[in-house]
Amino acid sequence: QVQLVESGGGLVQAGGSLRLSCAASGRTFSGYTMGWFRQAPGKEREFVAAITWNWSGGVTYYGESVKGRFTMSRDNDVGSVYLFMNNLKAEDTAVYYCAADRASITAWYASRVMDYWGKGTLVTVSS
Repeated sequence: QVQLVESGGGLVQAGGSLRLSCAASGRTFSGYTMGWFRQAPGKEREFVAAITWNWSGGVTYYGESVKGRFTMSRDNDVGSVYLFMNNLKAEDTAVYYCAADRASITAWYASRVMDYWGKGTLVTVSS
């Protein structure tokens, strides 16, 4: 059974930091781009970050609203990706979902439906 399991969400004050993790199991994700989306109450799903696959780690892409504050990485040896979130703002409050797909990065920016999804982890930023 293929699973993406997110962890690391929680409550943080504005200006603080959090690290989200996504552990993949059930299949190898070599060749897959992995990334994060988020969805706040009453809002559309938003692309946050993605990292392509290669043996040395991959190329990262970020949504405009998080560029310069969030950093994504992946560890192919353990099948995990990470999202380091710094200088958090109240508008970053959302459920964050891990995803995996072979689609082009254009599809990620378009928030297309991905092949694999986690169940999400809630991040709440208090102002």
